[in-house]
Amino acid sequence: MKFGINTYLFSSPFTNESTSIFPQFKSWGFDFVEIALEDPAHIDPHTVRKALDDNGLECRSVCAATGPGRDLRGTRKDQVTAIEYVEALIRIAPVLGSKLVAGPIYSAVGRAELVPEDQKRKQWELVAGNLKALADFAAKHDVKIAIEPLNRYETDFINTCDQALRMIDNVGSDALQVHLDTFHMNLEEKDPAQAIRKAGHRLGLLHASGSDRGTPGNDQINWDRIFAALDAIHYPGDIVIESFTPDVKVIAKAASIWRQVEPSREAIAVDGLHFLRSLAF
Repeated sequence: MKFGINTYLFSSPFTNESTSIFPQFKSWGFDFVEIALEDPAHIDPHTVRKALDDNGLECRSVCAATGPGRDLRGTRKDQVTAIEYVEALIRIAPVLGSKLVAGPIYSAVGRAELVPEDQKRKQWELVAGNLKALADFAAKHDVKIAIEPLNRYETDFINTCDQALRMIDNVGSDALQVHLDTFHMNLEEKDPAQAIRKAGHRLGLLHASGSDRGTPGNDQINWDRIFAALDAIHYPGDIVIESFTPDVKVIAKAASIWRQVEPSREAIAVDGLHFLRSLAF
């Protein structure tokens, strides 16, 4: 099991210059970096890969940012834009050393509305078709895609592990996995540990975040049960600390972070990593 940190805690958008924080990540003890890449044009992947190598770090996952205009159930233009964006991430990931593109790529984040069941079915079929094309593209590049359920305030489409697994079954591709996040599970799952057990071998990534978006372990989540579930499914994958503070303004607004929930970003990273490693099997 390896532990990483999502770059959103310190940088948005991520650019070549954002690699200046890599030495700090390494000194704190992280094994890898999850790069949240809002725009593929913001980086030279070879430059970023060199910075990772120079600091003894890996990029084991690329985190997608699907804001307005990137929507697999949106207008034709939104669908094309989303597909082209995810395909770009899939091409870049291996250059960075990663074989995983993760996130809520099925829809624009923030799109949450109650629609009739027939419309919901049409959206579902549309997303499944688009994800099938992306999964096929990913398989050709030896990359997997992990779709992330979000809480009800950020999407009306996929909120739970069960829904994500149903979408994966509908698509029918081994290149598609589920990406779970403890913050979202704390809001939406009846039992987050049971959701992990249901995901089983299809769990491609776990984001670790406190119940208030703060430090893992400094919150009300039952982390012992989370790790017991990971142990039960023999989870071979990665755990990424994903948290946000008001210091990164764009992300703070998008994630509704209106106050300082922890003393500092460093505290989230260092204390969170220490806590997670203490539970690792």
